[in-house]
Amino acid sequence: MKTARLGIVVGLVVVGLVAFVGWRFVWPMVGPPGPRPAFQLPVPCGERWQLGTYPGHDDYDVDFFPLDGEEWGRPVLASFGGTVSVAGINGTLGGRTPSDPSGPRGTGGGYWVTIDHGGQWKTQYLHLLEPPLVAEGDRVTRGQQIGRLGSTGNSGAPHLHYEQRRGWSKVETHFDGRPSGITTDDREYTTVLVSRNC
Repeated sequence: MKTARLGIVVGLVVVGLVAFVGWRFVWPMVGPPGPRPAFQLPVPCGERWQLGTYPGHDDYDVDFFPLDGEEWGRPVLASFGGTVSVAGINGTLGGRTPSDPSGPRGTGGGYWVTIDHGGQWKTQYLHLLEPPLVAEGDRVTRGQQIGRLGSTGNSGAPHLHYEQRRGWSKVETHFDGRPSGITTDDREYTTVLVSRNC
């Protein structure tokens, strides 16, 4: 009799744990996404930047290059508020620095940050100059500096590689409520936008 009750209790605990894990970790990624956040360019207000892609870059990937002033070390900002889910190194860093811009390439994204904005929406920021200015679990606000522009990882020049994700999929980036127009990587494409991340 006691063994049967113990079995029922253990079974209920297991069912409860499975339900909790499903609700906490699985449902947010497979349920319907929330509305798209009001993303802004991940650079300071008023600055003009060239956004672009090229064949082989991957669909929806966007590279940011400043049009004025020094490239290395420019502030990289959160394009919307959220919680930092990744802050560290993706791949290997390589050796490209302001003092040695032709140094060896690394692999992957180098120093990078991922921000979870809720509702299945995330943004990613790659090739930062140095360790991110935020840590996993930090809450950030739109416009908060999270790093500096660099060329770590598999990067040929200082720039910011940026992505917007819904669930497990990358999607076309939108800034200030408008689509960027960068969708596929079937051709080289560039556009110039002014940041409203004020």
